Amino acid sequence: MLAFLPVVLDMTILHVAVPRLTQALGATNNQVLWVIDIYPLLMAGLLVPMGTLADKVGNRRILLIGLLIFGVASAATAFAPTAQMLIGARVMLALGGSMIMPCVLGIIRRTFEDEKERGLALGLWGTVGAAGAAVGPLIGGALLEHFWWGAVFLINVPVMLIVAPACWLLLSREEQTTSGHWPIGQALLLVMGMIAVVYAAKTGFAGKQSLTVVLLTLVFGVAMLVLFARKQLHAATPMLDLSLFGHPAIVAGIIMAVVASGALAGVELTLAQELQYVLDKTPLQAGVFMIPIMAAAAVGGPVAGWLSAQYGLRPVACLSMVAAALSLGWLAVLDFHALGVMVPVLLALLGLALSVGLTASSIAIMSSVDASKGGAAGSLEATGYELGTGLGITVFGVFMSVIFGRNLTAQVGLPSGLADQAAVSMGDTYLVARQLSDDQAAALVAAGKAAFSATHSVLLMTAAALVAGLAVLVFFLLAGTNKSTGQHL
Repeated sequence: MLAFLPVVLDMTILHVAVPRLTQALGATNNQVLWVIDIYPLLMAGLLVPMGTLADKVGNRRILLIGLLIFGVASAATAFAPTAQMLIGARVMLALGGSMIMPCVLGIIRRTFEDEKERGLALGLWGTVGAAGAAVGPLIGGALLEHFWWGAVFLINVPVMLIVAPACWLLLSREEQTTSGHWPIGQALLLVMGMIAVVYAAKTGFAGKQSLTVVLLTLVFGVAMLVLFARKQLHAATPMLDLSLFGHPAIVAGIIMAVVASGALAGVELTLAQELQYVLDKTPLQAGVFMIPIMAAAAVGGPVAGWLSAQYGLRPVACLSMVAAALSLGWLAVLDFHALGVMVPVLLALLGLALSVGLTASSIAIMSSVDASKGGAAGSLEATGYELGTGLGITVFGVFMSVIFGRNLTAQVGLPSGLADQAAVSMGDTYLVARQLSDDQAAALVAAGKAAFSATHSVLLMTAAALVAGLAVLVFFLLAGTNKSTGQHL
């Protein structure tokens, strides 16, 4: 749990720092999106190779190396002088994080053979994951109240100085591992394929590259992934056992992880910017505003383990997604300028529902494999989380930019170049306002706030529709599975 917490905090702690970081580094909207989502997107390509490597050489060894890299990368990130350097340092963070995440799940799978104990352990893991992601904005806000934006990364260094020695002393040196060598060539195929496909999707949505470049990149990525799959089917020692996808619970869990984590990441990023840009709250106030999500998510993990044992995995997973969709839809129609009791109640319901649903998927996935494949199964689930988070931020960020630009209809007599820049994002609106007279700046900022409020309603309703569709899909995928573990009957 100690090793996992800093990695999951880094998924969301940056959200409240985006306005401050944008102004300090003069970062463009595209650079800001890369700063945020290069971390989860790169991890998505590295998790499976690192998970299978951990199965072969031991979770303890890979975990300790990952902690060291993560600590060093955190210091480099904190003091990055430019947006480009910050993106490069986030690449190092992703490498360290990709070594930590699958090892945590692999250690849990190998430590707890009893299904009830494993369910409770995974529930606690889910608590750290969901609550850590939710508490990230609060910690980030508190740090930004007194320090510069780099403090949200520097906080990881003392944590790692405590966690690494603890893991060295507490984790067993004797582990069950799988035989055979680690096929690095297959790992490179997977990483290149996933990064190319994700880059094509990102630039395609953003319209930053020509259609020819996007299509060529997409074809290259798909070709790498197809070649990787063929290698897995014919290799004597495949990196990824494709038979894992024959388990309906694993497929359902991965899809849940991608859609739910993507929706949550996009919603948190949207809310963090709404609170600071539109409602003029400080980073700390924005973090406090999200406490209901954090508090509810903290109890969702253990509750999910108990509910799944009592009532079965399928109803728990589906009903939790339905509750999350309803809360998102209701939040979309509320006026955040007149905050009442319903907003924190709905945020709490959202945190609880997503925590219960995602923990239920973890129980199903990790109960569907033998202990020797715990790292590989854990890496698949973690890949779903990271891919969902990265794509969620990308899609929501681009979607936000498009809708925001259409809603920003203020006519303040700006030159076409400045008008186009202001319509990219609320951060760019503030950057442009710095160059204007007081009256023009006030008019532009007021128009930007109105446009962003309309944008956030559309985004929340879209997220609600995605999660509702996920509930229906999971209902059918988990049909005919074991009541409590999700194993196919």
